[in-house]
Amino acid sequence: MTFRLLLALSLTAFTSAEEKPNILFLLSDDQDWAGLSVAMHPDVPGSKSLTFQTPNLEKFAAQSIRFSAAYAPSPVCSPTRISLQTGMTCARLQWTKAAPVLTAADGYKLIPPVHRKAIREDETTIAEVLKTAGYATAHYGKWHLSGGGPEQHGYDESDGDTGNEQSGRFKGYNPVDIYGMGTRAAAFMEKSNEAGKPFFIQMSYNALHSPENASPESIAKFTALMPNSPERIIQRAALTYDLDAGVGKLLADLDALGLRENTYVIYMSDNGGAGGGSRGNPTLRGGKGDLWEGGIRVPLIIRGPGISPDSWCHQRTVGFDLFPTFCAIAGVGTLPENLEGGSILSQLHGSTAPIKRPREELVFHFPHYQGDTPHSAIYLGDYKLLHFYETGENQLFNITSDIGEKSDIAKDLPEITSDLAKKLTTNLTEAKAQLPTENPQAIPGKTYVMAKGGGKKRPGGKRR
Repeated sequence: MTFRLLLALSLTAFTSAEEKPNILFLLSDDQDWAGLSVAMHPDVPGSKSLTFQTPNLEKFAAQSIRFSAAYAPSPVCSPTRISLQTGMTCARLQWTKAAPVLTAADGYKLIPPVHRKAIREDETTIAEVLKTAGYATAHYGKWHLSGGGPEQHGYDESDGDTGNEQSGRFKGYNPVDIYGMGTRAAAFMEKSNEAGKPFFIQMSYNALHSPENASPESIAKFTALMPNSPERIIQRAALTYDLDAGVGKLLADLDALGLRENTYVIYMSDNGGAGGGSRGNPTLRGGKGDLWEGGIRVPLIIRGPGISPDSWCHQRTVGFDLFPTFCAIAGVGTLPENLEGGSILSQLHGSTAPIKRPREELVFHFPHYQGDTPHSAIYLGDYKLLHFYETGENQLFNITSDIGEKSDIAKDLPEITSDLAKKLTTNLTEAKAQLPTENPQAIPGKTYVMAKGGGKKRPGGKRR
């Protein structure tokens, strides 16, 4: 029996009156691990911003558990979004890039693989699974997965088949539609509650895209506070402040409906910031478009029933862990095949037991040119290995003691380096991951100039 047939049967048969927790998932866009005025590690002073202000998220974090080592599935947006919807890695999904990829005509040493650009009809989303448990489902904001939009993939309500263009449409006192999304979500919460149904809402905020569209009031505030800062940083600070205000308003609406005590609220970013790493925060290396910590390490804060206020989890956690976690919250018994994450529900309630996934190691795959040349990464225990496809080089870091990835210890620990490199190859082969290929049109001497902060800059290329 296919999962979709099981879904139809379950929806027909669902009659349970059991009160299930609501799930409100707040996903920001391009927000650094240290992009909030909330520390994301209790022992790392640089894990919060000293210039951006997020007072509502500070209050929220004090009521929640924070994950100090949380990772987005990808360093760019749409691969993270398909991973969140399906609970699988970007490598297995063969969707590893958001924007168009380079071709042989660009003249670089490698040709990145062509990725797909639409969610398939046969892919089971978290919304479709939660409907089997009686949930009303909604998706507001940026979808960026095509395929007909959220309502073709299990969502009862949505803003349609939207992408980055949404962020530019809304200005003034509804910057990038932060408040419009909140109004629609609050109405959906109220309607679902009146119908006696639990809800799952994904708020895919457009912020921090189009920071120039931040509210005039916020722009004025941060222009006065940061008179010597570049305009783009002032705009990002202003839009971050607007996003925080919108989150605060939505959480106040949740409280007004009397739903706070039975609602899990999850706050996360889809990838590191476009101004991340040494581009905005010196604690992490790299930023959006690479697998250095600045590209994939993100804020993750969760509040809900039974969660101890102002608590921490230091286990390595990844976005596709949320799919089985949401299923566990909803009491879903039958899960789709090939899920690669593990439920963190027990960790939310204080367990220090290891998160149970199909494999112990975590693998990230970005075979593209953006923040760096094509590369992949694997985490296991204290170690992180990065493999670069242009040169075949492996770099190894003790990511527990060297969060800034400053000391490559591959030559000091050859056995660990070799073992992790083999595990990375095995994992990518099993997932049928797409790899870059040699470019017969490569221009001799042409090298790619990486974005500042992500690896060593090499001369002779052009910025993408």
